[in-house]
Amino acid sequence: MANPSSADARGSNRSGTVKLTVTAVLTALILVMTFTPIGYLKVGAIEITFLSIPVAIGAIICGPGAGAFLGAVFGATSFLQCFTAPTPFSAALLGISPLRTAVMCFVPRILAGLLTGLIFTAFRNKKSVLSFTLSSFSMGFLNTVFFVAALILLFGTKSLAALQLGDTVVAIISTLVTVNALVEWAACLVIGFAVSKALAVVLKKYMK
Repeated sequence: MANPSSADARGSNRSGTVKLTVTAVLTALILVMTFTPIGYLKVGAIEITFLSIPVAIGAIICGPGAGAFLGAVFGATSFLQCFTAPTPFSAALLGISPLRTAVMCFVPRILAGLLTGLIFTAFRNKKSVLSFTLSSFSMGFLNTVFFVAALILLFGTKSLAALQLGDTVVAIISTLVTVNALVEWAACLVIGFAVSKALAVVLKKYMK
């Protein structure tokens, strides 16, 4: 007769291994996306990032901890690009304060990944379309909200006005939250939902 506790331990170990593997694959995907054109879409002065998508998938499939970790990877790649592929905007922020720029790159992405995982975990019915839809949308939306909030809090309206982003909080938000944010939210919603839902079905028997 099989020992129930032994079976539970094997199931837990298997689930942990699967989550670790998925997180590792998504980490690699973020790195690949960062250094290839698929991670960023540049249309004139507008830059759209799709790096929030693998973070959303990881947060949903592997939980809040994985979401926070993948958010940190996203933040690390953003901060690295301030040195390797700086835009006039990122170069200006780095010139004002490298430390504050690092905080701005890391903290919003970590919080967004963590909260996305917590939002999905909060649903009683984790198989519902609503749980995947709202969680996928949350990552893109929260990333924008936290990023803009961190930018204003860390650098202040005076510094941002000097960068021609506006001289009030409302003006700065209006400048930053434009079509690029809407595209990022939509992409995270559609792709994040489709991939995470599919993965949840495929990995179901391994993650009980």
